[in-house]
Amino acid sequence: MSRHTAAWLAWAVCAMSLLILASSLLLIVLGSSMPLPRGWTPWQDQAVSVVGILGLPILGGLIASRLPENPYGWLWLGFGLGLALQQLAEPYAAYALVEPGSLVAPRTISQILERGGPLALVLAPFLFLLFPTGRLSSRRWRPVAWAAAMAGVVLLVLTIFYPSPDQAGGMIAAAAVAAVGVIFGVIIISALSLVVRYRRASGVERQQLKWFALAAVLVACFLVAQLVGLDRLLGSTLWNLFNAAINTTVYVAVGVAILRYRLYDIDILINRTLVYGSLTVMLAVVYVGGVATTQTVFRALTGQEQQPQLAIVASTLVIAALFNPLRRRIQGFIDRRFYRRKYDAAKTLQAFSAKLRDETDLEALNAELVGVVRETMQPAHLSLWLRPDTAARGRRAD
Repeated sequence: MSRHTAAWLAWAVCAMSLLILASSLLLIVLGSSMPLPRGWTPWQDQAVSVVGILGLPILGGLIASRLPENPYGWLWLGFGLGLALQQLAEPYAAYALVEPGSLVAPRTISQILERGGPLALVLAPFLFLLFPTGRLSSRRWRPVAWAAAMAGVVLLVLTIFYPSPDQAGGMIAAAAVAAVGVIFGVIIISALSLVVRYRRASGVERQQLKWFALAAVLVACFLVAQLVGLDRLLGSTLWNLFNAAINTTVYVAVGVAILRYRLYDIDILINRTLVYGSLTVMLAVVYVGGVATTQTVFRALTGQEQQPQLAIVASTLVIAALFNPLRRRIQGFIDRRFYRRKYDAAKTLQAFSAKLRDETDLEALNAELVGVVRETMQPAHLSLWLRPDTAARGRRAD
């Protein structure tokens, strides 16, 4: 297949997925004025779910059209198409429920569309196993890939003949449950393969894996927040919007990693995330602790439950005063702990700048400059040449 044909095919699949998602949004908009029975997902939450996966086919189209020889982009296209089909199933059935007779065979078509979910589940392990090169990191991972493929084939065959194979009973249900269990187990093992790949990688591939790691951390934070009940605190609509934002961030991170656009900015991004994430948590603890302590003291002294506004103003001023000193300390700690070479180089340059202000001997400065460059840049070969109007001849230092 030529690159032109591959690009055309990739964007055709992307357009089909987007058309399916647009159909979902259209049905949601048309039915949003009519209430749904209890147990159905609200129209607004369905719309947010659709928006959350809009980036999937676009990401797949970008990667597959630019790097058609890399199967990773085609994986994202298939994954996005599967989720798009599954996403259309509920709006189709829901609209047929509130507007009887408006759609053809809602139950049958909805069941067919739901087959997209197993398709996406089958492809999920390979999104980890083949990142970012489109190949396994070594032959040792072939059994894992074969296990995922065989379990996926079993699951797809079962879902073709049975709408709900896990509820069919007997050997059918046991096979379906076993296939799903194998796939989820392989997903976990595949995620661990990225750790092994990172330890062996260097250069560009290591930077690509850093982008994926950043996306994985965001997803992990989302799951932890859901476990502690933050979704109930924020409400379903706001939580779904947060979920859509996380999904979009993941798509952007994967796209940057594969397409290598501003690839090395990940180090700066991770640094800023660590610094300002830690700073936000610490300031929040200080603020909440200060307000709570002031309220306790005020209640003990006056017996009143209402806290004066002065306590809140004072806590805010304390936060403002702590911001810059605390940020500098956190930045220094993170640089020392995670960016040691950069930290040592900065300290060396700072010491050289201080010496440069006081040193007047040109020979000493030459030797000092060569030492600083050798220590910070660590070149294989180093030469220093002085201009003729500064010295009678060039001086060479190796």
